[in-house]
Formats: sequence, C-alpha cells, structure tokens
Amino acid sequence: MSQKTFHVAVVGATGAVGQQMLNTLSERNFPIGELSLLASARSAGQTIEFKGENITIKEATPEAFEGVEIALFSAGGSISKKLAPEAVKRGAVVIDNTNAFRMEEGVPLVVPEVNPEDIALHKGVISNPNCSTIQMVVALKPLKDRYGLKKIIVSTYQAVSGAGNVAMDELVRQTKAVINKEEFTPEILPVGSLEKKHQIAFNAIPQIDVFQENGFTLEEMKMINETKKIMHDQSLEIATTCVRIPVLTGHSESIYIELEQEVNLDEVRKLLSEAPGVILEDNPAEQHYPLATRASGRPEVFVGRLRKDLNNPKGLHMWVVSDNLLKGAAWNSVQIAEKFIEGL
Repeated sequence: MSQKTFHVAVVGATGAVGQQMLNTLSERNFPIGELSLLASARSAGQTIEFKGENITIKEATPEAFEGVEIALFSAGGSISKKLAPEAVKRGAVVIDNTNAFRMEEGVPLVVPEVNPEDIALHKGVISNPNCSTIQMVVALKPLKDRYGLKKIIVSTYQAVSGAGNVAMDELVRQTKAVINKEEFTPEILPVGSLEKKHQIAFNAIPQIDVFQENGFTLEEMKMINETKKIMHDQSLEIATTCVRIPVLTGHSESIYIELEQEVNLDEVRKLLSEAPGVILEDNPAEQHYPLATRASGRPEVFVGRLRKDLNNPKGLHMWVVSDNLLKGAAWNSVQIAEKFIEGL
C-alpha cells in the first residue's frame, strides 16, 4: 500500500528558516506529493532546488493555497495574520513559526517532545513556539515530570540568525570592519521600534525585540508566557533575560530551576540521557559540555554543566544549547507536521 502524500506549502521559502524547512523536509523524506514555495512578490519567479527539481517561487496570495493540505509559515507575523486564515479557509492546516497566534485561545502551541497531545486540539492553526522557549522546555520536561517544577530563571545567549539572514550578514560585515579598523554603521540590531542600532561584532546586546511596559522585552515575555502554556501550568514562576551575542547559529541558555523535591544529580543525568530529543554532554573533567559550534546543524537539544545549587537542595543549574534555526524553528515545525499526519 503506497504512503499517502500531501500538498505542502512553505511560506517564506527564501528566508533563513524557510530554507531550513526545505532542507528538513528533504532530509526527513516527508511525504510530499506537491510542493508550493511561496514568498513575497519580489522573490516570485526565482527557483529553488528541492530533491533535484527546480521549483518556481510563487507570490504568497490567498489563491496560492488552493489545494494545499499542510502550510508551513515562516514569513513574519503580519504575513501569517493575513494569509494563515486564508489557507485554513481553503482546507489547509497551518503550522506557523511566528508570534501571530501563539497565545491565542484554541491554538495549540506545540513542542512534540513535551505536549504532542495538544496537536489534536487544533482548529486549523498549530503554532511553533519561540526558538528559546523550545530548547528550554525540551530540557525541563523530564525533570518537571519527575520532581515537579516551581521556578525558572533563564539568561539566553542568542545567535544573530534569530534575526534573519540580514543580521547574519551584518555580523560578518562588522567583524571584518573591526578587524580591518574600518568605519561602519550598525543597521539591523537590535530589531525594535527605535531607529537606534548597536554594534553586534565583539559585543553583547541585552535586548531582543521591543521593550514592554514592565521592563522586559517581548522576547523575554514570549519565553515566560509560552512556557506556561506549553507546560499547562500558569503558576510557574519564570524570569528571563535575553541577550544577542556575536554567534551566527545556535542559542545558549543558562538555566536555574527550583523543583518541588530535592534533586539527585545521578538521577537527573539518567532522566536527561533518556529524554527524547536531548543529548547529555556533562563531563566537566574532560571540558565536555554543550557548545553552539557543535550544536549547529543538529536537531537535538544539548544539556550539560549540571550542578546542584549551593544553597537550595531543590535548586539545579544547567547549560542548554540548540540550533535555533532547526530545533528552534524548522525541525520543530516539521516534527509537528509529522505528528499531525500520524494522527490522521
């Protein structure tokens, strides 16, 4: 019996995440019967190679979703808000990689290793969480299940690819300019409402997205609100600080958690080593711990630097790293699509 195939659309096919979505669909041998590549009008007419075939990019319009069954969106929140309802109206299930619908009632926010059962609750749209949130909840899920989870304090060290290809290009340009002692004008980072921009080469910018009235940035609030929704626990105490650093790909996170029971490090290591989607790298004696350079190009979440808090027997510190374009975006989206078709 032949496997059922699907008409799949990738919206934002020319972007950093869109390109990784295509790579992941190919590598995973996703059952595609027909593939539509959709992007802005200026990209329409260009071609992208997929599995040896050159596919022409079409403009993302409501009509472009006729016949589409699964639509992977990664073209910005405004595009998703405009076109996702049009895709759903035409019978597609949308897996959206933007912030457009994540906190909407009735829209599942899914990390397959954490809450795959929520996929079945969709009403046409399934949201992919923020990249920083995804890797954190994958690492914390087995510990929450075993010990109970009360508090999370996380500081992120985020790669510039989270702000797209233009930010990656800017980091490379600025780095060369600094080394060559050339003048330059920052143009991209931080991405926000103000025109003021900062140097990212050889720097750390403690702002990702726009500041909110409470002093946290939108990125920080995404991590807080999304984690509570994914884990179905509004009582979780969460504090976040998100920082952009001069790394091309791979987000790193320093996480402190307080559990409901005293932790046993040997058991924690065993839980994490057996957890789906997690690779434990925790051998400080050999300087073996997660690194962005090693996580880049890999779909897993890497966890290490495990240590009990010195003051709180229920406290645990860890270092968590993942490729923000893969597990943080494209790979998680394709995983959701795979889980979705499993349930049909």
